[in-house]
Amino acid sequence: MKKILSIISFCTIAITTHVSVAADLKQGMYELNRGQFKAAITEFTPLVEEGYAPGQYQMAMMHLNGWGMKKDPKKAFELLTLAADQNYPDAQFELALMYSEGDVTAKNEAKAFELTKAAANKGLASAQFNLGVMYANGTGTYKDFKNAARSYEKAAKQNYALAQFNLALLYAEGLGVNKSIEESYIWNIISSRNGYTPAETSRVLDERNLGNTQIEKAREKAEILYQNLIAQAEMKAKNANK
Repeated sequence: MKKILSIISFCTIAITTHVSVAADLKQGMYELNRGQFKAAITEFTPLVEEGYAPGQYQMAMMHLNGWGMKKDPKKAFELLTLAADQNYPDAQFELALMYSEGDVTAKNEAKAFELTKAAANKGLASAQFNLGVMYANGTGTYKDFKNAARSYEKAAKQNYALAQFNLALLYAEGLGVNKSIEESYIWNIISSRNGYTPAETSRVLDERNLGNTQIEKAREKAEILYQNLIAQAEMKAKNANK
């Protein structure tokens, strides 16, 4: 019985610690978002010292952007590496950008692809979009329009406007997917609704190649899909704020 009680006690301590760390992160984010950088640093510093990946990521972004401190890209790179090594997707994505650009560290497209793919596999829409671009261009990997389309679609279904536009282009050209002006039209409508101006131009071009019945049906499909994406995004945001 003593052993069981000991295990329960340990679990209670672990849960309490996790809740405390999450609360510190939330407070730090609150301070950061209202421009109180010194207060945010106060909250994030202990988290960095504890090796907590979300805290490392947030502090890295402060170093990178010079929020409340002098810009220090190298320190940002160091912290992002620590967080990425713990499989934190936001850190993996930012680190991938650094390897792609080659300003802070040596340019390494293969490493950038590896990190982008890891972040994309964890559901980060921006990483899914970038992964699609890398597959489409053969950056850090082989050129593969089928995988590009899959990556764009994953981001598009998270209502990522640029991915919706690029997916429409692939449907218009029949690259990695079966050619479909109707599908291109649908995704251009949605991307345009999300404020991406080039998609409106593409939407008009698609419309010229569709009949009236096709246009009507495509518009109905686009509206239903768009409303579902909005509802999904609202639910995700609501859950994130709990």
